[in-house]
Amino acid sequence: MGFLDHSTNNIIVDAVLTDVGRQALARNDGSFNVFQFALGDDEVDYNIIKQFGRTVGKEKIEKNTPVLEALTQGNLALKYPLSSVSNEFLTHLPVLEVTTATTPITFSRTSNVTTSNLDFKLSNKNGTGIEFDLMDSQMLVEVPHNFISLNGMSPELVTTDNVAIYRVSSTQDSTGQETKVQLPLRLKSFSTQTFNTYSVSGQSYIRSFVKITGVNSGISQTVELQIS
Repeated sequence: MGFLDHSTNNIIVDAVLTDVGRQALARNDGSFNVFQFALGDDEVDYNIIKQFGRTVGKEKIEKNTPVLEALTQGNLALKYPLSSVSNEFLTHLPVLEVTTATTPITFSRTSNVTTSNLDFKLSNKNGTGIEFDLMDSQMLVEVPHNFISLNGMSPELVTTDNVAIYRVSSTQDSTGQETKVQLPLRLKSFSTQTFNTYSVSGQSYIRSFVKITGVNSGISQTVELQIS
């Protein structure tokens, strides 16, 4: 959803259901229930704070920031979600990093190797434990549905732009300082015509990306993928 007008004391909000929400509503079996929501600051340019300071900068952001209209595609509607943390004295946010040896991840259509594990680790760089509110027991993983799948898993959703979204469980160590997740990427078979259509201009490979996002923390990481 998005604000249409907030220049007066009245707040007008444009709210639409995403594609997934409409599918749930269309089942008409009483299972559709809005039990949580997320907020984001996709439109905010924080450089204004650096340029004008907190007081004037905040006022400029509130009065002059254009607000995006509501979108029906969930993967586009909220690029930068806000996280709620109960600890008001929190000073460090965890970092999600790739622990696989080499990136970008490469696949070859002529090779017998069609799978590759991509490993991630969520941890605090200062050595402290991860705040409970930011512990991710599950991760959302986005892969190009035309070319890649997660071996042995089924996507929760395939968007209209052919991005498959998986929900993958993670593991926490006993100290609560790290959260790890492994993605078993599998190369799909596709035609030479498809390869030529999506190849980088003047190159002999397809460039795409794998994105992983923490369900609770909202922290994300994107890794380049190349298919030759």
